[in-house]
Amino acid sequence: MRMKNLLHYTENHRYCVYREFGLSALDELMLGSVYQPMVGAFAVSLYRLLFQHVPVGQIGYSPLEQQRRLFLTLGLEPSEKGRKYLIEQTSKLEAVGLLQTSRLYAPETDDYMYEYELQPPLSPAEFFRTQHLTLLLRDKIGKFAVLSLRESLWSRESSEWSQSSYNKENISVPFYELFELNTHVIDYELEQALSEVSTGRQTGALTSESEEALNYADIILRFPRESVNRKHVERLRFDHEQLGMVNYVVRKFDLSVQDISRLLDEDGIFTEAGDLLLDELQLRASQQSRQDRKRQEEQQVQAAKVVALRQREASPSEEPPVEQAVEMEFYVEVPPQFTAKCDIHQYNMMLRNEPYRRLLQTFFPGTVPGNLLDIFEKIDISYKLQGEVINVLIHYLMSLLVSGSDQRINRNFVEAVASNMLLKQVNTYEKAVQYIRDQAKVKGKQSSASSTGGRSRSYAKNNGSAKPSIPIVQDQPSEESVSEEELDELLRLAERMQSGKQKKV
Repeated sequence: MRMKNLLHYTENHRYCVYREFGLSALDELMLGSVYQPMVGAFAVSLYRLLFQHVPVGQIGYSPLEQQRRLFLTLGLEPSEKGRKYLIEQTSKLEAVGLLQTSRLYAPETDDYMYEYELQPPLSPAEFFRTQHLTLLLRDKIGKFAVLSLRESLWSRESSEWSQSSYNKENISVPFYELFELNTHVIDYELEQALSEVSTGRQTGALTSESEEALNYADIILRFPRESVNRKHVERLRFDHEQLGMVNYVVRKFDLSVQDISRLLDEDGIFTEAGDLLLDELQLRASQQSRQDRKRQEEQQVQAAKVVALRQREASPSEEPPVEQAVEMEFYVEVPPQFTAKCDIHQYNMMLRNEPYRRLLQTFFPGTVPGNLLDIFEKIDISYKLQGEVINVLIHYLMSLLVSGSDQRINRNFVEAVASNMLLKQVNTYEKAVQYIRDQAKVKGKQSSASSTGGRSRSYAKNNGSAKPSIPIVQDQPSEESVSEEELDELLRLAERMQSGKQKKV
């Protein structure tokens, strides 16, 4: 039992005992003859006392009691000396596998409770197969006593049985040959009742959740004592809401205990009143996680370089890989800088089979720029993109430059294209070629849309408004002139119409 503060283990603290087994005559013999010489008579008496807390014919938990019962029954004084002695005896039982002690913290009462889980003694065969227990018993009682004790616990076969040679055959009847279960009907009531009265503890999901979550002790043990935020972190012991916020950030950004302790020690994480600023903590945790990820990627790249160099040195005479052919429907066009060097067949074979480093060297007359090489090394090692897919990606980027596109080939753009390939599961040469063809179609539609929009904007700018002016009456010159007689007739008609309107008025 690991106990740093004796005030956390007193006669006033409550405890319970849990066991799910019973002691047979052989178990009693193992306790008295084997375990007692190793741990002592007092520790074995403590084990028997704890065993009797649960009724003999039952398994499960004992009622909650104060540890004063243990001190009084064992004749120990409830003092510092008695506590140390009881801790020492329980530690011996834990070391030989007879006991597991757990401490439970109750936030309501701000106190601890203890659970003593008893384990059954090992059988003689299992015990003497366990090397460290056998050696401990040898150190306590001697080698010859161990051999004699083993002989006394083992009943040997008769000489007639051991000396004769027989062909052993297993003629046992399995369960499903003798019994037949009605599996067509599921009794949900029985299953629910069995689960409700089950004495076995549900340790699956609860254990995994408690193992993932950080508790107050994990943080405070690694937090500096002289820190200004120490008093705020100590409040997390009773503030379960803010401790849950800390665990949320830890799980979200995959932080370790050291990382979250370092972040809680920074300025600006807590308010003056001691409240945790969740947004600020998430921001700094995100920055730290990004830096750690970048550092890890750089380490992976460097390690991959060393491994590749050692493999090259270890096997210099390795045979080159077999070239893979390219179907003509997946041919890509040859860039202008390669038209005088190779034809379309040679270029596509090179794109399919050459390593991306050698392909990059063919695009540059001198040395490949280091930043460009680092980008594709990261895509190869960290993103695990196939070599032939990386070659098609290089061809796509170089085609953008040759076509006069205003897109800059920087790290963010290349990683965005590579991540898009990964999301679409582009893992073969054919899928990569189809991907860049689809991208070319999308670029073409966007360029045509932008050109149409540009013409519309220029038209609106020249005319002063976004809508064209629609003439209502067009001034077109008449092909035939009006004669004087027709003009007089029109004037008389106008006079009659005017006189008629006046009479009505």
